[in-house]
Amino acid sequence: MLDKILALSIWTKLFKGYGFFFLAFLYMPLALIFVYSFNANSINMAVWTEFTFDWYLTIFGGANSQSAFDAAFTESPERIFNVVKTSALVALTASTISTAIGTATAIALQRFNFVGKKFYQAMLILPMIVPDIVLGIALLIFFVGAGFELSLATVIIGHTTFLSSYVFVVVSSRLAGMDTSLEQASADLGAGPITTFRRITLPQIMPGVVGGFLLAFIISLDDVVITYFIAGVGSQTLPLFILAMMRRGLRPQINALAVLLLTFSFLVAALGLYLRSRKS
Repeated sequence: MLDKILALSIWTKLFKGYGFFFLAFLYMPLALIFVYSFNANSINMAVWTEFTFDWYLTIFGGANSQSAFDAAFTESPERIFNVVKTSALVALTASTISTAIGTATAIALQRFNFVGKKFYQAMLILPMIVPDIVLGIALLIFFVGAGFELSLATVIIGHTTFLSSYVFVVVSSRLAGMDTSLEQASADLGAGPITTFRRITLPQIMPGVVGGFLLAFIISLDDVVITYFIAGVGSQTLPLFILAMMRRGLRPQINALAVLLLTFSFLVAALGLYLRSRKS
């Protein structure tokens, strides 16, 4: 009996240690980006010299330019605000449209049976499985073949195609645990389908809808690969801006900009997970 207790204790410690190192493996690179975004060394970011806020100030035009590279930030800080505005517009529009499509699709598949339903569900999940580079190339070929000019509209359409799948999965999981007796009672009392949906169904699935919207928003905001293939002139998003700056050299401002984007992404993702897990 003592041997079993001792063996269980050893396995428990091993699993705890594995969990700790797994989380460290995942988040240590992000922690290093955060720490070195305050490093004053402008030559070698991997060598710590002293603490500074200059790189954050440079992004918002609050510090003097030190090189031609820094001029991309200091001489025209509105450029960063333009790409941020473009990213927010794309993410907001695409996530709104995909939320409407994904929610309607999830409700239809949950409430009705038809021939090919399983196949249709599998096809809805396919954009989440296909590699981003494959989906990006496919969308590029489609837009060029259909005669579309690459622009902000093509980015929004492209994001909507795969974001609808994420919203569908989130709302479907909410619908799976929903009690349909209230809907049946509403119908028995003479309420129409629209009234039942507005006053019974929608309030119950609203946490899932909002959670799906926030998840779609943050995925769209952070997307690089698909956006790279289908973005046209004047439709540069923040991730594409960071990628373009990195090609000119790895500078401390990149770390600061990445930290700001990561912080915002974590906050939105945490809010989405919280709303998704809320009880009615």
